Amino acid sequence: MNQTIKPDIIFENDYFIVINKPSGLLSVPDRLGKEISLKKLLLEKYPNIYTVHRIDKGTSGIILFAKDEATHKELSVLFQERAIEKIYYGLVHGAVTDNKGVIDASIAEHPAANGKMIIHAKGKPSLTEYEVEERFRLFTWMKFNIHTGRTHQIRLHCQHIGHSIVCDEFYGDAKPILISSLKKNYKLAGKEEEEKPILSRQALHAYSLKLTFRNKDYFFEADIPKDLRALLQQLRKLNSVR
Repeated sequence: MNQTIKPDIIFENDYFIVINKPSGLLSVPDRLGKEISLKKLLLEKYPNIYTVHRIDKGTSGIILFAKDEATHKELSVLFQERAIEKIYYGLVHGAVTDNKGVIDASIAEHPAANGKMIIHAKGKPSLTEYEVEERFRLFTWMKFNIHTGRTHQIRLHCQHIGHSIVCDEFYGDAKPILISSLKKNYKLAGKEEEEKPILSRQALHAYSLKLTFRNKDYFFEADIPKDLRALLQQLRKLNSVR
């Protein structure tokens, strides 16, 4: 297996494997096949790996792969029938008005076929339930329960309500978060020539999966990663709502 990237295995049995994917790693190979992907890494170790669902390259967190065709079919049906609970956490721009809400907006491929998605009446039904977890002066930390699994669903739905995911290059502002943008009179440390971003990837994390497979209940969690924890810690100190 590729020694530079070792998949963080949360759980494994004879039927499937659950991984905590880092941000910046593709779930499955793209069309060009030049970039390393999580599936490709797993295929170096396992004879067969089947894609059940995906999470975006820039998103971190839980992803599940099947080890055989029968399991792949069963798990795929569970996802299609919305029988799997998927919880995400994310940081969005601005102050979300309601503490709880539902975004019901159909999603379709962008007509330019550039990998982007759009809200469109003739698109596929898409439902995202959200809850505000923590409020900051410039941002809101959110919990999302996605009842459908459309491409870029949370990112597009957040843009749709006017609160895009932080550092989202497709549906928001890709500009990285700097401490200097949060803290007045910020000064670089002595040896630093330029400020390093505290976050430069989209602030979205697939936190948990809950499912029943062959009459057995499973629940998996992937802790909030270090970069998002560090940003939240700084926001609590410098950008909290009093």
